[in-house]
Amino acid sequence: MKLNISDRKKRIIKRFYNIALILIGLILVIFNDTFGKLEGFVEFIALYFVLVFISIAQWLFKQIKALIRLKNEKAKTELMHLKSQVNPHFFFNMLNNLYGLVDKDSKKAQQLILKLSDMMRYSIYDGEKDRVLLSEEITYLENYIELHKMRYHKAIDIQFNIDTNDTDYEIMPLLFIILLENAFKHGVENLRENAYVHITLTAHNNEVTFEIENNFDEAQDNPETGIGLKNLKRRLELVYPKKHTLTLSKTDTIYNATLNIKGL
Repeated sequence: MKLNISDRKKRIIKRFYNIALILIGLILVIFNDTFGKLEGFVEFIALYFVLVFISIAQWLFKQIKALIRLKNEKAKTELMHLKSQVNPHFFFNMLNNLYGLVDKDSKKAQQLILKLSDMMRYSIYDGEKDRVLLSEEITYLENYIELHKMRYHKAIDIQFNIDTNDTDYEIMPLLFIILLENAFKHGVENLRENAYVHITLTAHNNEVTFEIENNFDEAQDNPETGIGLKNLKRRLELVYPKKHTLTLSKTDTIYNATLNIKGL
């Protein structure tokens, strides 16, 4: 029967304990006649126990270190898997739009292809990094917004306000894009008129806040139930535990999301 990690540990500790008891018994027999004075024998036994304790402590330290390494590797693997889920539907949709645009407006199609290429390069290569500059994330968001402006044939009120004196903060890549995608997917996509997306990004004192608000058709699906937000929440838990807050709220037709990250 195959033992799990916990069973193996218990078996090893028990075996180590039994061996230690046997050794102690042998020492008591061998050295009983060697030490003439009880004090000397007690001192020897005390020294032996100290050595045994140090050996056990070293072994436990190695086991704990191995478990921590295993946990970190598991978290890293999970994080890479979560990153790989970001944005695929957006790129597929854009490629479909490009296909229909090539014959109608080749110049516009070329502009879209260049922007889409930049976004894909960032998503594939920079998206695999642990950290990127905030300025790079901002450029990525701006390209995404520009692509949507060129894509739609209706008026959309899009505002992107940036309040910061320093865009050199380092942050995990592809965080804000999920909230921005939701604003377009659940809001702009389903509204024929008066659609809007208002974004404010502030970065001061090693703290970044990304707030986004959009209107939506109340008859559509709830944006809070999608895989994108579950993905985002899990990534935040892995990388910024106890250093972030994600607040989601909505009225009948307005949805608001605010992500705050501290200690950058």
